Amino acid sequence: MKGFCPLASGSKGNCIYLGTTNTKILIDAGLSGKAIISKLNEIDVDIGDIDAILISHEHSDHIQGLKVLAYRMGIPVLANTETAKGIVEHFHDCPKFKVFSTGETFEFGDLEIHPFSVQHDTLDPVAFTIRTEGLKLGFCTDLGFVTSLVVNQLNHCDYLYVESNHQPSMVHASSRPMIYKQRVLGRTGHLSNEACGQLLSQVAHPNLKHVHLAHLSSECNTPEVALDVVQTILRERGITLDMCVAPQHMIGRAISF
Repeated sequence: MKGFCPLASGSKGNCIYLGTTNTKILIDAGLSGKAIISKLNEIDVDIGDIDAILISHEHSDHIQGLKVLAYRMGIPVLANTETAKGIVEHFHDCPKFKVFSTGETFEFGDLEIHPFSVQHDTLDPVAFTIRTEGLKLGFCTDLGFVTSLVVNQLNHCDYLYVESNHQPSMVHASSRPMIYKQRVLGRTGHLSNEACGQLLSQVAHPNLKHVHLAHLSSECNTPEVALDVVQTILRERGITLDMCVAPQHMIGRAISF
């Protein structure tokens, strides 16, 4: 398919397919290789057509599938230097890397990719804007808070895939240990529903066609809560956006170009 489609989103694994006229990539590969191949088949994409895997950071819910896709099948991995080191340390082996520099735009096929820094508890985590087919796409998850850099980079996007991880009251009420709660709520953890709504209120514009709310916590959030909190914040500012939630256990809404 020509467009993008979330294959899985959440702490149990993250993976997005992005395909254009000449290039097909995965953004993160946090499911098993078998699961990713199966999900690609569901959208009529053959794993043999995937040109590369673009990695945001080295947490296992973003790199699990590399064991099959990169190491056994030889699909190149696009990552910055520190993330590449983390991948090698995790798997004790070196795949075929194409290394980029955080903050510097690079081209891959007909994609113009800009990796930018986010605040998360890994070596050098990044989010991405990608320009292709005359469109600007923003993919931004796994960040503890929204910096001015994040806002600046996500301005003027045609499509956004943005973290709406948790509802703080649900984190506090959960049975999770305190160290987990402190991590998730901290400045290098994950973005709350309210913070997501505030971010979207800053970057919304008339040509923003669709937003995926992503990386929802299975215990400390629900799709209904995330949508309600985010949309309430936007309504208070007179903003209406086409929006859905990217699910964990099934393929999400596909966007065709």
